[in-house]
Amino acid sequence: MIQSSLLLFEKKGFHGVTVNEIVRKAKASKGGFYHHFTSKEELLYVIHDTFISYVLEKAAYANNSYTSPTDKLKAIIKDFVKVFDIYKPHISVFYQESIYLKPEYEHLIKQKRDQFKQLILQTIAEGQANGEFRKDLPAEITGMAILGMVNWTYKWYQPKGKNTIDEISDIFIELILQAILPNEATSFKSYNGTIRNHMDVWK
Repeated sequence: MIQSSLLLFEKKGFHGVTVNEIVRKAKASKGGFYHHFTSKEELLYVIHDTFISYVLEKAAYANNSYTSPTDKLKAIIKDFVKVFDIYKPHISVFYQESIYLKPEYEHLIKQKRDQFKQLILQTIAEGQANGEFRKDLPAEITGMAILGMVNWTYKWYQPKGKNTIDEISDIFIELILQAILPNEATSFKSYNGTIRNHMDVWK
């Protein structure tokens, strides 16, 4: 039912689609729809919750799995970028139609987004505290820059484009680490474990 609604919302917009159209597309019943969702607004919330829960879960896993802030941040960014491939339709629909969310759903979404942001800010602060990251960059601005840069991926990423999602995530990781690692540490191993020149990705 979610996949059917995504296709319809992308084509006709949130208000241009009725519950009847969704259940007809999904080959389900109206009763089946209301068994899972109280309204179209709740369905829109679930669409968002699907991908924000994914990145939050992955970020929490990275936070608990690595001791090095650099390794934590690399893993968080890797999965953050990947979500734009795995859940591309969910994200496109959400950003187009999020203005129709009810306040209670907006609140729930903000809670999870804040949790994800705090994990990034916490990782940056840890890296600054132990000397892995530059201390002259404000952690809050650095974290918001990372979020803004990666979030914009939904606008231009194409699954059949020149670069795979893994290649794109490696580029993001290199750009970010080149900016926040101390000058003497700007030569580093990329996420896949190989030493790469930061220009190799464009060859």
